[in-house]
Amino acid sequence: MNLAVRRIGRSLAIVLPVVLVLSGTMAITKVPWASTPSEALLLPASAEADATAASGADEEKAAPAPEQVLQDHLVATLRKEDPSVALTALQEAVDREPSFAEHCMDIARALGRAAVEKYGSAVRAQQHARPVCDTSFATGVMELSPSWG
Repeated sequence: MNLAVRRIGRSLAIVLPVVLVLSGTMAITKVPWASTPSEALLLPASAEADATAASGADEEKAAPAPEQVLQDHLVATLRKEDPSVALTALQEAVDREPSFAEHCMDIARALGRAAVEKYGSAVRAQQHARPVCDTSFATGVMELSPSWG
């Protein structure tokens, strides 16, 4: 019985990595990594500069980016309640809307700075730290701490 289990284990140890590599390779070939040739346009540098200048005027009138709205909301929440509530809300927002994950570290750092401003002490602000977006909250706390600055 023990010998049969050992043989099955050895067979799986050989076959399983091969299957995983092949399935991963097949998955990669199915992903559209590059745009189709009709979507790729080459423009001269002057056209890009014109587009940038035109969009600059539009950006002044445009609404703030969603991540900026989220950051403002969470900083206001932190000021009303405490950093733990704001960090929990940040984690829930990232779970709900994965596009916020790209901005999670910046938002958590801003929350860390706001916590130091609220409490006036890095030690009190750090008591609310959570493992949201790595250690970005702690980095924000450290940025405004007079003892570390």
